[in-house]
Amino acid sequence: MTASPEHFDVLIVGAGISGVGGAYHLTQQCPDKTFLVLEALDDFGGTWRTHTYPGIRSDSDLYTFGYRFKPWVGPPIATAEAILQYMGEVIEENDLGRHIRYRHRISQAAWSSADNLWHILAERTDTGEVRRFTANFLWMCQGYYRQSKGYTPEWPGMGDFKGRIVHPQTWPDDLDLKGKRAVIIGSGATAATLLPNIADDCAHVTLLQRSPTYFIPGRNANELADTLRELKIDETWIHEIVRRKILLDQDVFTRRAIEEPETVKQELLAGVSEFVGPEVTEKHFTPSYRPWRQRIAFVPDGDIFQSVRDGKASVVTDEIERFTETGLQLKSGERLDADVIITATGFNLNVLGDIAFSIDGKALTFNDTVTYRGMMFTGVPNLVWVFGYFRASWTLRADLVSDFVCRLLQHMDEKGARKVSVALRPEDEGMALSPWIDPENFNPGYLMRGMNLLPKSGDKPEWRHSQDYWREKDELPAIDLDDAAFVYEGQAAAVRAA
Repeated sequence: MTASPEHFDVLIVGAGISGVGGAYHLTQQCPDKTFLVLEALDDFGGTWRTHTYPGIRSDSDLYTFGYRFKPWVGPPIATAEAILQYMGEVIEENDLGRHIRYRHRISQAAWSSADNLWHILAERTDTGEVRRFTANFLWMCQGYYRQSKGYTPEWPGMGDFKGRIVHPQTWPDDLDLKGKRAVIIGSGATAATLLPNIADDCAHVTLLQRSPTYFIPGRNANELADTLRELKIDETWIHEIVRRKILLDQDVFTRRAIEEPETVKQELLAGVSEFVGPEVTEKHFTPSYRPWRQRIAFVPDGDIFQSVRDGKASVVTDEIERFTETGLQLKSGERLDADVIITATGFNLNVLGDIAFSIDGKALTFNDTVTYRGMMFTGVPNLVWVFGYFRASWTLRADLVSDFVCRLLQHMDEKGARKVSVALRPEDEGMALSPWIDPENFNPGYLMRGMNLLPKSGDKPEWRHSQDYWREKDELPAIDLDDAAFVYEGQAAAVRAA
């Protein structure tokens, strides 16, 4: 006889930065709700647990990537180890561990209108046992890329290469780079992190990029935080003050990047030029696009540029024609010899955790839905997805979405509603639909490759995924939960009971 499913008011998918934050907010704002966090890995941390390549660190500051409720006391750019320690403290200090089940990989999530419940199947990754759960509400905190395998393009001749091909997302424990010639393919934050952290071991490192990207080099310290600590200000106040100052500066920078892109571009390039000089900057570190069309990573102490300046590494801007037995043949005719080729070429977009979703027996095609503010989706009841910011720290939106979920759950209780979904209103009839993100404003490769998997956006603020934290911090708390976009079921029972 099959055991009855375990039931919870809320089921959180994922124990990464969003899921742990969501669990905290539930305990604080909805203490009467039962909830469970299911995590496929054997411990918390998500990205910071799975990524083990040398030097793995944040590319945004921890005063804003950290939670608003937990002061950050270390350097602004933090290692994965420090971030995991910080998250572990959040779990321990708030007794969240008892709510988390590790090694549970969800395979199916089926909504049933017959009982207004999500029916969940999860497999124990250690035993193979299939567990069943039901939940009133599903909170997707699983991130947005596939943890198991990164994105590597298919180049001709890859099978001919006699060395090793490695993707940073699945860094092998047995990889020894001492005295080896390494080529890193890519120009993003991962490549910029890897290069200075393997340069001392390698005979030489070559960064091969098809096109440059923007970076912000600077000292890995926050002068305001240091000054406030000298004044013996409480860390809670330091966290809030520094967080607000960073957010103000980021807001100004973002708007300047849009309004005066050429000036901002020259300022960014000047920062790089201080390390490698104007000639190298112009040749290898001058992007063809305006600032902020892709994420800009902070480079602590300009370490990648120091490695290039000191001759431990070099940069080649070219395209790959094919792999050879000994390395790479480039389209320019140049050859790069290598013992190890590292493909820091991005990741594969993951939509709703690669879980098989269905609504009343019909498979869910996510691309057929329209998003409500990047959190809810037409025709998908009792579900919220945390998808953070590209131009600001992910956790900023995770905190805002947590507030929204808790307020929505409380509102449903007040109305006696067991089901909520979003639907286009009469005034939205005929609204023009477009992709999830406007590629003219933000166009990293992983989004362009997976845009067909994501929901549609409308031409009104309610039906878009805004990338503007500075607007959303005021707009999301002010959402009218009785707006016609929200469709509730079950109110009548509450009225009769009253």
